[in-house]
Amino acid sequence: MTADTAAESLARLADERVDHRFKGLPPDADGLTVGELAAQRRNLFTGGFATPVLALSAERLEHNLKLMETYAARHGLAFAPHGKTSMAPQLFQRQIEHGAWGITLAVPHQVRVARAFGTRRVFLANELVDAAALRWIAAELDADPDFELVCYVDSVRGVELMDAALRGAARPVDVVVELAAGEGARTGVRTEAECAAVADAVAGTSTLRLVGVAGYEGEVPKADTERVTAWLRRLVALAVDFDKAGRFTGQDGIVISAGGSAWFDAVAEVFAEIPELSLPVLKLLRSGAYVSHDDGHYRKLTPFNRVPAEGALEPAFRLWTQVVSRPSAEQAFVNAGKRDAAYDLDLPFAQVIRRDGAERPATGVSVTALSDQHAWLATTPEADVEVGDWVGLGLSHPCTSFDKWQLIPVAEADGTVVDYVRTFF
Repeated sequence: MTADTAAESLARLADERVDHRFKGLPPDADGLTVGELAAQRRNLFTGGFATPVLALSAERLEHNLKLMETYAARHGLAFAPHGKTSMAPQLFQRQIEHGAWGITLAVPHQVRVARAFGTRRVFLANELVDAAALRWIAAELDADPDFELVCYVDSVRGVELMDAALRGAARPVDVVVELAAGEGARTGVRTEAECAAVADAVAGTSTLRLVGVAGYEGEVPKADTERVTAWLRRLVALAVDFDKAGRFTGQDGIVISAGGSAWFDAVAEVFAEIPELSLPVLKLLRSGAYVSHDDGHYRKLTPFNRVPAEGALEPAFRLWTQVVSRPSAEQAFVNAGKRDAAYDLDLPFAQVIRRDGAERPATGVSVTALSDQHAWLATTPEADVEVGDWVGLGLSHPCTSFDKWQLIPVAEADGTVVDYVRTFF
């Protein structure tokens, strides 16, 4: 896919018609295109939007994109943010415009979405043994010489299945051996000897090409700085040993990749220690949650808490809900629940209340439970909450916030909606 074709695919998102599929959008916008609605620059609070409605902060989104671009450049890291967080090609494109090498993805469907909108480089941070998906990827590689894909492998059996599915393809699929984060962790090879066996299996095929090593330090058992750093040094040592053994001979470079959203400072520190190898090293960071950040899980875990001099991410999501019931002085209910808000890591956080155009902190208000379509609010005597008030909720875990909304307004600080982000889950 050419750059022009990719731009045209993204531009066509603005031609999609607004209708009942998209929660929270103004009912009187039905029939308009997304582009036409965006051009109206409606206000989130007075422009007919219906609660519940999830919004992204335009300013905070841009801040986060710039901050991680600067961080990666400062530490000499290539950056392939994990696209599973948003599954939003518009955000993929903005991440690439902010210096990303490519986009990390986890399953074949996500690769298909990225390719439909022109993503040229994909790091598939997962094993892939599905024959139909592998044949599709081979066809994509054969059809587009500019398309690059790197995929995990962690077993000889997996290599055999990949090889069988890919026979006849014109281009080999680039793979990295995934080193497990420890016993009882998620996927990945458990020992260096097994890593060598998987690498030998790759070398015995013509359909795969070994280009590096990778893993996910977020799965290190009882993770702390010491344990994560030790595992990252193991990963680097594996790459060094593979290089000494000539396993990368004939390649253009060596990929060493790690980095979720909780330990990228450790990744930066250890990757800075990588010795000179026989080929240039692509030090690939894959953090994804930064794009929207959050008000809970990642706000607590972000490495920027440990390195405040490097900056700070800003939570960009807010779920606007409305009080529909106030049955007692200690209780209120708003009209958003499990269908609308992330709840797998933390419950939402009551942040602000809007009434008659005025906004104030949600003092004395907390979310105690979620039903399918309601959030349960506990209210103390100091809480000033009435039926009809808008309550802004902060959310925890971006991945399970994006996936509940197909079209998300992007609003400036005064509520002016300047864009809409389309997701594909």
